[in-house]
Amino acid sequence: MRRWRLVLGGDQADGTGCALSGRDAAMDGTLAALYGKRDRPQAGRDRSAGLGASAPSVARWLGDVRRYFPSSVVQVMQRDAIDRLGLSALLLEPEMLEAVEADVHLVGTLLSLNKAMPETTKETARAVVRKVVEDLEKRLAARTRTTLNGALDRSARISRPRHHDIDWNRTIAANLKHYLPEYRTVVPERLVGYGRAARSVKKEVVLCIDQSGSMAASVVYASVFGAVLASMRSISTRLVVFDTAVVDLTDQLDDPVDVLFGTQLGGGTDINRALAHCQSQITRPAETVVVLISDLYEGGIRAEMLKRVAAMKASGVQFVALLALSDEGAPAYDREHAAALAALGAPAFACTPDLFPEVMAAALEKRPLPIPDTV
Repeated sequence: MRRWRLVLGGDQADGTGCALSGRDAAMDGTLAALYGKRDRPQAGRDRSAGLGASAPSVARWLGDVRRYFPSSVVQVMQRDAIDRLGLSALLLEPEMLEAVEADVHLVGTLLSLNKAMPETTKETARAVVRKVVEDLEKRLAARTRTTLNGALDRSARISRPRHHDIDWNRTIAANLKHYLPEYRTVVPERLVGYGRAARSVKKEVVLCIDQSGSMAASVVYASVFGAVLASMRSISTRLVVFDTAVVDLTDQLDDPVDVLFGTQLGGGTDINRALAHCQSQITRPAETVVVLISDLYEGGIRAEMLKRVAAMKASGVQFVALLALSDEGAPAYDREHAAALAALGAPAFACTPDLFPEVMAAALEKRPLPIPDTV
């Protein structure tokens, strides 16, 4: 009954008959400040006054939230406070930034406020963003490098492999004409094997990122992955962000924080213009992977966008379309454009950060992408 009372909130214990006291009452007050109704008369203690616009009261509330709830819940409540109570402006104060629990969504909010941020706050904001980015790199970098280095090794084919390097699927396919019916077996005349990738550049990757407001989390993750890919000598990585304008941030890939502060979340979308820039940078189509991360709401020329994708694929480019690169799944997206890309052999789907290395490995090896079953 105590847990039900905390879930339900409300005066007179919402029919549970369970009164709260001590820590439970304080926790209930913290929840009520964010989720309590604003239009009912107050009874007893002020449990639904909300956070208002007072910076001191918000600071106290942030402290209470961190005292009573685990980190994962704190991040959800902070996000709800920013969305429900319009507290974005308070994030422009250094004291507020030092009090919040940093996560990907907070970074997205800070980036959207970047142009309005006073100089006194920018250093604190960069420190918050850097902490999140470093945490993401620790979680994602090692697995990404291991997965992609393996894919690069396997993409190098040799004709005299050692036994443990034989690619049996390709070897059998190449020797089907040597099938002996009486023995019901294939006698391989030519072996196909995995090579070992040289340390020179083997593949080129172009990350093309939609920086409209709904793509904030995707921009954060893509910037981190871009920095990881750029650190691999066998992959040449280019990072392009766009709204109605196109900005090439490749020269900033050594520091994903600089990349993030070089973006401007919001604005319109011109995918065709962005793909035109990416297409102009491709010098080895057969060894290039283009990853478009966008909700596909095109403000440019739709027919030209699709024509560019078809031309890139015809030239040998591996084209990957991701509706999102985040843990939240696909946002609202243009289903007509997604269907048109699928018809061109480039299915569009949402991708979690944990799945992204596998998607890239499949694209580098030119094998079917591991599309989630929910698509």
